[in-house]
Amino acid sequence: MDSQIYGALLNLIIFFLTAFNVNALQQRTQISSNSVLVALLDSHYTELSELVEKALLLQTLEQTVTNHNITIFAPNNEALERQMDPEFKRFLLEPRNLKSLQNLLLYHIIPGRVGSKEWPMENVAHHNTLCVDQSDNRLPLSKGKFGEKVVGGLAKVVRPDDVIRPDGLIHGIERLLVPQSVQEDFNRRRNLGSISAVLPEGAPVADPRTHRLKKPASPVPAGSPPVLPIYDAMAPGPSLAPAPAPGPGGARRHFDGESQVKDFIHTLLHYGGYNELADILVNLTALATEMGKLVSEGYVLTVLAPNDEAMAKLTTDQLSDPGAPEQIMYYHIIPEYQTEESMYNSVRRFGKVQYDTLRLPHKVVAEEADGSVKFGQGEESAYLFDPDIYTDGRISVQGIDGVLFPMATETKVVPATAPKVVSKQRRGKLMEMGCTIAGALGHSC
Repeated sequence: MDSQIYGALLNLIIFFLTAFNVNALQQRTQISSNSVLVALLDSHYTELSELVEKALLLQTLEQTVTNHNITIFAPNNEALERQMDPEFKRFLLEPRNLKSLQNLLLYHIIPGRVGSKEWPMENVAHHNTLCVDQSDNRLPLSKGKFGEKVVGGLAKVVRPDDVIRPDGLIHGIERLLVPQSVQEDFNRRRNLGSISAVLPEGAPVADPRTHRLKKPASPVPAGSPPVLPIYDAMAPGPSLAPAPAPGPGGARRHFDGESQVKDFIHTLLHYGGYNELADILVNLTALATEMGKLVSEGYVLTVLAPNDEAMAKLTTDQLSDPGAPEQIMYYHIIPEYQTEESMYNSVRRFGKVQYDTLRLPHKVVAEEADGSVKFGQGEESAYLFDPDIYTDGRISVQGIDGVLFPMATETKVVPATAPKVVSKQRRGKLMEMGCTIAGALGHSC
């Protein structure tokens, strides 16, 4: 009986060991050290290798090389690091554009072996790429005027048969190939045709020297003395805050606030370095519409605009909560009309100044630091980086170098209850006297 149990147990152990070895052998046959994928990761195409890892394509390519050979057209590092448009590269590396990055990289890979000997001599040969879910997944291979190999009709092969492995090979090309679908995604993201750069009719004009609203001068007869006193004509410096726009219910309710919001968004795009914020304002149409309604009602706004470098530091956790982008933007909008000079004068005079924000009831704190205005406290602070990007008397845009967040409410520290001290019981005086007498007589108490 014992021998049967031991025999069954031995067979079970052999079965598990055999299954483990088979699985390990299958894993080893999927990708070997002599694979073209390993050669790509260890080659001098480091920029392309990093993009493949960021696009989460290694597992997909491992499954592909187990079925058939592949041909990779690899752009050199200079083409991906220096020649690529920084804005396009930023678009590809955004988490929401992961599908575009994957399609771009798969467009450079053919599920077949096409070496220099298999290259078409005269006619153009079209090959399907791994980007099978796109309409333009056929990659043309041809010869140039001087006999050079050309991929996609644009990129020349500068290093033919650069890496040769049993399961594939790599050709070095001079530039990146962009499929039409990825280019359309990028252009659709930048489609701001509905934004007008024309100043709305009836909008006030601010004097760039004083940031005060310009008033049309009334006509005066020739030879009459000047209407304004001499000190007004000399354009004195601004006060702590410039003259505000008319309040709600005023005579300027005909303002087109939505057009003014579109105007300052377009100004952000032309200014450069604030594309991420402009995208948020364009995509969050509810926020832009709300700002337009406030301006139409006569309110004035100051937008603290984080630049692209600051927006790129936002983590997924900070943007994952529902409504998080809106709440972040609300905290950067002050319901006052402030310029760089007015805010700097305020912090110089009062030290720290608290401004209300549209994210009620949170306030943003401003103070003087290094000859500029610093917003926030601690590590999540930002400096006034690009002053007066846009000022039209109703909307003021001030560029900052960080994203601001409200300070966390301090939790009240509840003092721990003091331990109860039990006092040692004391004997009465009569008892002490009795013990003293007993001790004198040689008795213990």
